[in-house]
Amino acid sequence: MRAAFSKAEIESAIASRFSSAFQPHEKGPAELISSGIPEIDSFTLGGLPRGAITEVFGSASSGRTSFMFSALAHATNHEEVCAVVDTNNSFDPKSATRAGINCERLLWIRCDNNLEHAFKATDLLLQGGGFGLVLLDLGDVPANSAKRIISSWWYRFRRTLEPTPTALVVIAEESCVRSCASLTLELKANSMWSSQAGKFKLSEGRSAPQEKGVYAFSRPSKTNSFARLAIQERELVTHTNLLQATSIQVERRRPVHSGVKKIQFNCVNPLQD
Repeated sequence: MRAAFSKAEIESAIASRFSSAFQPHEKGPAELISSGIPEIDSFTLGGLPRGAITEVFGSASSGRTSFMFSALAHATNHEEVCAVVDTNNSFDPKSATRAGINCERLLWIRCDNNLEHAFKATDLLLQGGGFGLVLLDLGDVPANSAKRIISSWWYRFRRTLEPTPTALVVIAEESCVRSCASLTLELKANSMWSSQAGKFKLSEGRSAPQEKGVYAFSRPSKTNSFARLAIQERELVTHTNLLQATSIQVERRRPVHSGVKKIQFNCVNPLQD
């Protein structure tokens, strides 16, 4: 009786039970879910990757909420069950409904400014499965606090997501997911204002309308000599413009490869229509 067996003999003996146990697993192309914004879908070659983390970050008023609402609206109206982990209780259901989100297919979790509860809730959602899109909103968490989040949470989320069809999107002020994100997008906004300026006149005493297009403003003050001097020197000191459109710039930070790295598109103010 031979005491040793070759690798080929071992593979042949267990092939009937374990099939290709010794062959490396070939990972197919990543499945994607649309962001709801055609320009971003084209820019990212299809949308947000499933079974992975997507990080979207930018300063306040950079388009983070609009991105979140667009992704949720598209997903909930295409038979996807979604979840929002609202760390700072900033999610507005009325605005979400006006944006076209089907709230009957949306789970909203409020965490009352508790970062630890937000991560534990996200972990339970990913472990439970059944969601097409999960959004972890850290947009109102200070950047210093977000950067101090331990990396083990992100590694845990990534490993949990890999065999699932769920896409996790993290919304933040600054990048904090680091290398655990498969797709990282930075948002910046540039507002475009109307060229017509309205004139306003500062005067002391009670506010009263002046000639057409000119209005009077005042603030009660007992002994504000500096304010009176400024009013005398500059009668017309302020202008007003109407917001016509917002231009959003999207820069892909990850993955890094050749090709288009930035895009820009306009969001027309709906009040102008």
